[in-house]
Amino acid sequence: MQIKQVSKKDLINIITVFLREAGLFIAAVFILYFDGTSVGFKEYNLQFILNVIMIIAFVAMIYRATPKVKELMFYGVILGFLGEYFFSVYLNMYTYRLSNVPLYVPFGHGVLYARVLRFSKASVVKKNHKTVEQFFSVLISLLAITYLVFFNDVFGFVMTGLVFLILWKRPKDRLFFFSMYFLVAILEIGGTAFGCWKWPDTAFGVIDFLPSNNPPSGISLFYFLLDVGCFVLYTQRHKLAWKRLKNIRKIQM
Repeated sequence: MQIKQVSKKDLINIITVFLREAGLFIAAVFILYFDGTSVGFKEYNLQFILNVIMIIAFVAMIYRATPKVKELMFYGVILGFLGEYFFSVYLNMYTYRLSNVPLYVPFGHGVLYARVLRFSKASVVKKNHKTVEQFFSVLISLLAITYLVFFNDVFGFVMTGLVFLILWKRPKDRLFFFSMYFLVAILEIGGTAFGCWKWPDTAFGVIDFLPSNNPPSGISLFYFLLDVGCFVLYTQRHKLAWKRLKNIRKIQM
């Protein structure tokens, strides 16, 4: 494991950056309990409170973000709204507790995108990116294999395989997307455990030969589509700057 080659100082700094950027997000996953199916709360619609909390978190991050990250966060919310309604409400690929799309979900997409981006751009993380990528890839593999063996999660295993296949030829994207996979897995496990949303027993409830766990382990594949969509929108809006950047890269090569 390459982690043995990382200095103690760098390792502590990497953990510190991760806890700073992802710690609050992971802790917030437990707040989903109040939108779940617990006996004490299922009779009340506390979704409104969670929506307010997430919107406040979104505004707080917007206030501190760079112009580029701000723009990407707004794209994340817009595409999150469209994607959630299309996949959940229209296609019924998964179902939220109240058969709606809670506001905290698309705004959560924007917050998650920004936090993962900030973590992956931290200097100490970029310096040791191969080690961080390897560490996350091992955790991801163990999760997918465990879900496959113990929960017959063939669908999640296939999607995880597609994640590795896509990133195999895109080394520059591995740090961001492996980090995203890890946080999405925590989010999905928490949300489904509390009963906030539910995935069907087979892939999208349609493909019977792909049994699925609730949640499937590789569901972050769909988050990747959202992230790519944000990036495409940004580059299209900034064509001149993007063209200039590509020309600089060609000269450097």
